[in-house]
Amino acid sequence: MITQQKLLKNNSKLKKEHFQLKETIATIVAENDFYIEIAKEEIENRRNDIEQFIKENKDFVGALKPLNYIKNAPEIINKMCESSVKLNVGPMATVAGIIAEYAVKAMIADGAKHAIVDNGGDIAIFSDRAINVGIYTGNIYTDGFALKIEPKNQIYGVCTSSGKIGHSLSFGNCDAVTVLSHNLSVADAAATALGNLVQTRRDIKNAFNILEDVDEIIGAVIFVGDHVGIWGKIPRIIRADVPYELITRGW
Repeated sequence: MITQQKLLKNNSKLKKEHFQLKETIATIVAENDFYIEIAKEEIENRRNDIEQFIKENKDFVGALKPLNYIKNAPEIINKMCESSVKLNVGPMATVAGIIAEYAVKAMIADGAKHAIVDNGGDIAIFSDRAINVGIYTGNIYTDGFALKIEPKNQIYGVCTSSGKIGHSLSFGNCDAVTVLSHNLSVADAAATALGNLVQTRRDIKNAFNILEDVDEIIGAVIFVGDHVGIWGKIPRIIRADVPYELITRGW
């Protein structure tokens, strides 16, 4: 367990650390090292919950369909199942987002005012200042943009999936799908679900129909070739350089 006595908390400059634990490859940003260590400990603990559950429930990790509440499962497992049902995807489609959310919640519980965890493109944000979140599509038509996220008094999730970039399973062909929500497991599931439905720009409008009954979704953006589809309410889009080396991948 991390204690405040181990690390000073009076450093006013933001700290950033690249953290890898097995498949989890994350970037953590916080006010000081204390909060970064809190996030790392939470990521390790929640991963352990998931890994121990998978050992006893081997079909869970490969499930491509929703799973309902599982008796005696860890809290994080049932939250993953709940979100998978809402978007008709397997529960592991929510894993990166929910781990990021738990890590930021742990930092907030210890007093953090600025906490960000980017877990493989699924980003949990709690910030007392505006930040720009770049979206990398790998496409010359749509790269070079970012979402300007204004200060929030609650966790804000920006989750991105792609049919062309990264190792996550997708049955679609999008350059990128970004979903915004205060519930990161829902946002992560929605990004996967949307991505699965889109092969070409002609599929964008119909794909957005799956979001109509999911109250937690704030907005979504789909990038396919030189086309961009927007649903709901999204932050202001600005021009921004998105350095490839800053992209994180994993769960």
